[in-house]
Amino acid sequence: MAPAKGLTAAKVRQIREPGKYYDGNGLFLRVEKTGSRRWVQRVTINGKRREIGLGSADLVPLAEARNTAIEYRRIARSGGDPMAVRQSAAAAPSFNDAVDRVIELYAPSWSNAKHATQFRNTLITYAAPTIGRKPVSDVTSADVLRILTPIWASKAETARRVKQRIGTVMKWAVAQGYRTDDPSAAISQALPKSPHKVKHRKSLPYNEVATCIDVIRASQAMIATKLALEFLILTAARSGEVRGATWEEMDIANKTWTIPANRMKAKTEHVVPLSDRAAAILTEAKKLSKDGLVFPGQRHGRPLSDMTLSKLLKELGLQADVHGFRTSFRVWVQEQTNTSFEVAEKALAHTTQNKVVAAYARSDLFDKRRNLMEAWARYLNPEQANVISIKAGK
Repeated sequence: MAPAKGLTAAKVRQIREPGKYYDGNGLFLRVEKTGSRRWVQRVTINGKRREIGLGSADLVPLAEARNTAIEYRRIARSGGDPMAVRQSAAAAPSFNDAVDRVIELYAPSWSNAKHATQFRNTLITYAAPTIGRKPVSDVTSADVLRILTPIWASKAETARRVKQRIGTVMKWAVAQGYRTDDPSAAISQALPKSPHKVKHRKSLPYNEVATCIDVIRASQAMIATKLALEFLILTAARSGEVRGATWEEMDIANKTWTIPANRMKAKTEHVVPLSDRAAAILTEAKKLSKDGLVFPGQRHGRPLSDMTLSKLLKELGLQADVHGFRTSFRVWVQEQTNTSFEVAEKALAHTTQNKVVAAYARSDLFDKRRNLMEAWARYLNPEQANVISIKAGK
């Protein structure tokens, strides 16, 4: 915003008389006897008054000089040094080079090796044509908006990932001192609303899951595939957790499955109580094991692929996604048991978003989860129990 008694663009063009012509935020136009005209800002940095040159008035318009002055004053008031920021920005890498550095920095911590390739490819495809060669310090919100607007409605999920990944690069640039903000963070209100509704993964009604298991057992699929899918349903675990399960994680005698932190979505070790049927599946799987994997794929040393499980469901005409069985379990818990919310969430290995609650809720509620998982198994296999109890512990 222009100061009440500040300069105007027209006045700046007309001024030729030597002297200082003040605007606001310490900004003034200095006209020398030689005729040179340049922008200068007087600002206090760490208790010392300094003057910072902002460029020739014949090359830098008033609006740009004002924006720079406002930004430098903000940096100085927060205890920073605008000069240091400017020097860092001058040495800023291009956006493409910044992407390479971000991947090099973060790739070792990404659990999925394919993520680095996907991260790079989406930015090369959608961002690089617009800002690839631009210094990372010069990328603006308008640039990000220009990248996202054409795909925001037509490719909603891709656009969301592009925005998130540009943000990751920009946050890295902020941390390196190349810029002071993330330009992707301020454009949400400027983007059009997506006409696409969020698509939830298909799940079976919980009263159809037992029949689904019967169909899976009777199929001609590989034994490992059938056992893995039933084990997944009984434990309400994620596909990757089941397919990557090793015998070192299993304790059949005590009916527990300890999934290490590096294989969990929340990066926290999770101990799954196994029902009698789940333990029986492990006993059957022991006969198939040729390596450390509980459910080996056709290639030695390689687990079943997620596509293998999905393909079986599709071939059997079962209208469900593999991940959808977690939803079936969760709805069953809610409608058919008196289990508390905390126990149900722990059974699904969900993390508590409320940090205060999480700080106190440190129990894994293991015994209650064991009762719940046994009740789920009995619901799915009633012929294996003399007494069916679906009122799991609170």
